[in-house]
Amino acid sequence: MNQTKLNRAFLILLLAFGVFLAGSYALVYTLKPDNTHSSANQIPMEAPTGGDFRLTSLNGEVALSDFNGKVVFVYFGYTFCPDICPTNLAQISMAYRQLSDEQKQNLQILFVSVDPERDTPERLQEYVNYFDANMIGLTGSKQKIDEIAQRYGVVYQKVEGDVENYAVDHSAFTYVIAPNGELKQQLPHASDPQQFIEALNRYSL
Repeated sequence: MNQTKLNRAFLILLLAFGVFLAGSYALVYTLKPDNTHSSANQIPMEAPTGGDFRLTSLNGEVALSDFNGKVVFVYFGYTFCPDICPTNLAQISMAYRQLSDEQKQNLQILFVSVDPERDTPERLQEYVNYFDANMIGLTGSKQKIDEIAQRYGVVYQKVEGDVENYAVDHSAFTYVIAPNGELKQQLPHASDPQQFIEALNRYSL
């Protein structure tokens, strides 16, 4: 095998290992909401209730109820996330590109930041535009995000360290909201595009 093929094989193995690590990391926070983070203790163990919320986008305030009549996918993450968020959003983006125009009209995707200190509305929208899925980036005060996170069963915790270049550990579900605003399903991290499409079709009017 020549050097070019060896380099290509090494890169493929490295990418596969990175995906494995991201999936393993996400699994800890999706299956164990009562883990060692102090924020986990604030999350009730009963099933999440979901419900309406209002946050800030680049174009002003946006409420979940603004999209009544559509299926809504809600994902909680942050723009500096090195692996879990881009992996999940890439899968959603691939699903979105397979939809018909009618299906796209029946879907809205919301990306809610769990890092309001750094994720401005401008940064959020620039980030979600990269995925080309008509996604809206949302942020708000930490108090407001904490309240929404508790209702949705979202676990997140800032990792103390570098003042600017810190990480945020977070759970990695995509929440599926029916056209009547009711939380119906939680899709796990790295669900494939077909799972997103099936969820959309299941709850569309």
